[in-house]
Amino acid sequence: MDIPILDGPDYLARVQTLERPGAETVLAFYEHRVGAVCTDPKALLIPADDHLVHRGDGVFESLKFIGRKLYQVDAHLERMRRSCATAFLEPPCPWEQVKDIIMAVAKAGGRDDGLIRILMGRGPGGFGIDPAECPRSSLYVVAHVLVPKPESLYEQGMDAFKTSIPAKQDWIASIKSTNYLPNVLMKREAAEKGYDMPVCFDKHGYVAEGAIDNVAIVDPDGVLVIPESRNALTGTTMTRLLDLIAGEVRVRFTGITEGDIYQAQEMMSFGTSGDCIPIVRFNGKPIHDVRPGPMAKRFRRLLMDDLEANGIPF
Repeated sequence: MDIPILDGPDYLARVQTLERPGAETVLAFYEHRVGAVCTDPKALLIPADDHLVHRGDGVFESLKFIGRKLYQVDAHLERMRRSCATAFLEPPCPWEQVKDIIMAVAKAGGRDDGLIRILMGRGPGGFGIDPAECPRSSLYVVAHVLVPKPESLYEQGMDAFKTSIPAKQDWIASIKSTNYLPNVLMKREAAEKGYDMPVCFDKHGYVAEGAIDNVAIVDPDGVLVIPESRNALTGTTMTRLLDLIAGEVRVRFTGITEGDIYQAQEMMSFGTSGDCIPIVRFNGKPIHDVRPGPMAKRFRRLLMDDLEANGIPF
């Protein structure tokens, strides 16, 4: 096999000719080393020796914009700061600049609706495990296409199941790390078994979280029950909802067992892209009357209205 050896310009020229899976979904991106926003998806290249890539040594956040309004920017950045602190990771620029970069990338994307992915890694510098290899952390901000959840999902609800993948250990679950292999395996198992959504449980048999979302139930007394588990990431969507319903809806934080799910009036998931989606079956068994309940519908509307009222325009 005759493999050509190319210099930098020739290599980059060849890269530009390659078919790029997913190119149509990338709207714009920023890399801190370059210090500029680019709108060519083929130029979205992360160094293989960035520890973000080969060690999963990094953190990330995802947020959305609808109608050219970014939702919960400060909440996502605050959670990213907590993740960075736990991982002993510092951004390559002041945190105030990260928000400006997000705004610039969203605007350059040229779409009314989309998602923003913020990736912060240990940085390039070697293929070992020692963070000292990396003289400077890395920052990538990408705007990409938002594929809305079909309305049928809200009208008919989802089928969820108890995944065989265990919940993460509590110390790592609190970090929104780029090492998402357990989450990936949960999603793969759901697709393989024909379910919409996986739910993992901790070692005590209590609900932790979904692959990319938080879950909650409404118990037989009409109380919204939030899993009291340290094996789950604190969700920005659920946290914001609790602010919106404070004083109006009874809320309890406690462990949720599989048996509690089958006795619930409602079950639902919370996440950035889907807001609040009802779950009507668990492990193939019906939840209440197998129809989306009134709380899930109300919560979705509250979150949508909140984005319209409080989203940051760009």
